[in-house]
Amino acid sequence: MSRDACVKQVLETGIVAIVRSHDSQQLVEVARALVDGGVTVIEITMTVPHALDVIKQVRHALGDRIMLGAGTILDTETGRAAILAGAEYLVSPVLNLDLIKMCRRYDKAIMPGVFSPTEIMAAWEAGADVCKVFPADVLGPMFFKAVRGPLPQVRMMPTGGVDLNTAQKFLEAGACCLGIGSQLVEPKAVAEKNFDRIRELASKYVEIVKNFRNSTLKGK
Repeated sequence: MSRDACVKQVLETGIVAIVRSHDSQQLVEVARALVDGGVTVIEITMTVPHALDVIKQVRHALGDRIMLGAGTILDTETGRAAILAGAEYLVSPVLNLDLIKMCRRYDKAIMPGVFSPTEIMAAWEAGADVCKVFPADVLGPMFFKAVRGPLPQVRMMPTGGVDLNTAQKFLEAGACCLGIGSQLVEPKAVAEKNFDRIRELASKYVEIVKNFRNSTLKGK
């Protein structure tokens, strides 16, 4: 899939589910539960044991039902390996300009980690598709509102601190989508193989995004 098509799906879905676990055995079923709950954009972090194998397994099991990416990418070597394993987009906790350049080379979407307005602008000018503001709980929704004033063209995704109580607040402040980790893929639910819980949470977050967008359209 092309970079543009990937970005389009990310923005339409409005949620990037971050799958981070010490146990890689259940992650295909975790991904399936997320998709069944309506979250079709999923990021497998490289901190997962045998992450590249997990990406291959999830890709094989769910195919076109999922927009699959790789997260916690710190360098171009790991990024290219993830792409070859089946990742359609890459996410990083930091700003690595070489990683952005590499993704452009292979027509893959990239969401680098940023924290300050200076980093946000540097990432955007270098070709970032979405700027991952991390850790967003330190900055809060008001940071997004403030930055969107002078930089309305930049797409920003909060990661860290997004939960059922703050999700709508970040959207109202101008977030283009939400990066959600343990508040969606609960470690306890993964450990207990409680995939119904993950499916239920996915549905709740999807409903928040849907309701926000519907209310925004009505307000225009």
